[in-house]
Amino acid sequence: MTFTVTVRDHMMIAHSFTGESFGPAQRLHGATFVVDATFEASDLDPNGVVVDIGRASVLLAEITGSLTYRNLDEDPDFVGVNTTTEVLCKVIADRLAERIFDGSLGSGRQVRSITVTLHESHVAWASYSRSL
Repeated sequence: MTFTVTVRDHMMIAHSFTGESFGPAQRLHGATFVVDATFEASDLDPNGVVVDIGRASVLLAEITGSLTYRNLDEDPDFVGVNTTTEVLCKVIADRLAERIFDGSLGSGRQVRSITVTLHESHVAWASYSRSL
């Protein structure tokens, strides 16, 4: 059996890509993403939840807030990195995992994986899943 809880936020960033395969996206451009973070657990905690939805929402907002209204090309964390949708999914998932490991999610110790999905539009999105 698997239980999941998903929280949602959004972010707006600017970036550019390196490489001919990106065509006009090699130029600086903006992107707006709807961000879903899904927490998966085999069991519920003693309170009967996967994670505290309020706490998970706050953590996701802190992470997306640190990226929002930023030109990622100028961020030292992304020097030499094409900040594709897929890469950003991984960055957010890894940052959420760090917050679970440091106890910021409270009783989220039973979470066994995180999936982060960035929706570029109503017809295109990418996801990244990682185990904890």
